[in-house]
Amino acid sequence: MSDLVFDAVSVRYGGRRGLTAVDHVGLTVPSGQVVGLVGESGSGKSTLARAAAGLSPLSSGRVLLGGVDVRELPRRRPLQMVFQDPYSSLDPRMSVGESIAEAIPRGVLPSRGARRDEVARLLDLVNLDPDRAGQLPGRLSGGQRQRVALARALAGRPEVLIADEITSALDVSVQGAVLNLVRSLQRRLGLSMLFISHNLAVVRYLSDIVAVMYLGRIVEVGPAEQVLTEPQHPYTRDLLAAAPSAHTSLFDTGVDAATTDAEPADPHHPPGGCRYHTRCPIGPLVHADREVCLQADPGADSAHRRHSAACHFGEDESHLPAISRGASAP
Repeated sequence: MSDLVFDAVSVRYGGRRGLTAVDHVGLTVPSGQVVGLVGESGSGKSTLARAAAGLSPLSSGRVLLGGVDVRELPRRRPLQMVFQDPYSSLDPRMSVGESIAEAIPRGVLPSRGARRDEVARLLDLVNLDPDRAGQLPGRLSGGQRQRVALARALAGRPEVLIADEITSALDVSVQGAVLNLVRSLQRRLGLSMLFISHNLAVVRYLSDIVAVMYLGRIVEVGPAEQVLTEPQHPYTRDLLAAAPSAHTSLFDTGVDAATTDAEPADPHHPPGGCRYHTRCPIGPLVHADREVCLQADPGADSAHRRHSAACHFGEDESHLPAISRGASAP
């Protein structure tokens, strides 16, 4: 197994005046561990995942697997991705078995019988009856299709699995079963995994490390339990405060009124200095003397801070709103 490393990765769409969806991101997925990547819609999470899988071209930087640029790896990469929508990730004209067999690297199992046995093994691995190999995806439920998508990804013999919001399109009743399966497979196979979600309870349940993304940049990263119980960046704290739990009201998050109605920053024209200062409950909207937030990028010297938090005042807890510690496993 090898580390997956994002080395100063940027992804830009539309030329110089377009949108920088991912901006100079550095992140490591250690071998055999799960990194949960969280952030609101539009933060760049899925674009970063697609860049690793070779589906979004890099504007700058590198994605390395075991020290090798993924763009130099063979077509059948030791890195596979499971997508959000199980209804569009499988070819409706191909049987379940054909879809899985197509992903098996050429030359690994040359005989039809061996490939058929491998398809049966993979279906059993994701808790599906091997007899479903002859069925079309249209005959399956959403949860069953996502299990097939997992089996197809595992057929590629990956070292790293990227899961992009794989339960968000599923009924609540089956989300837990799929998450339990993912955790079991990761541990049994020793996979490295980048798990993308906006659900903090899911991230806590699965992840060893949590990385928080905002407007194309990583603003905090560290051990999952530490980040989710002692967050250093105000954006992480706001995400936690906004997550419903048995201990919080949906209408009372403890956020300062000065930031409640603040407009989100335009991703096409992100603000200078700290990108979160337009919404920050401990920034210049509330504390007028904190002009440094308008002028200096806190990410430039974040390495020496706890959790590499991209915040000038993240450690000044006297100004931070109370948050709930109540996020739990799904």
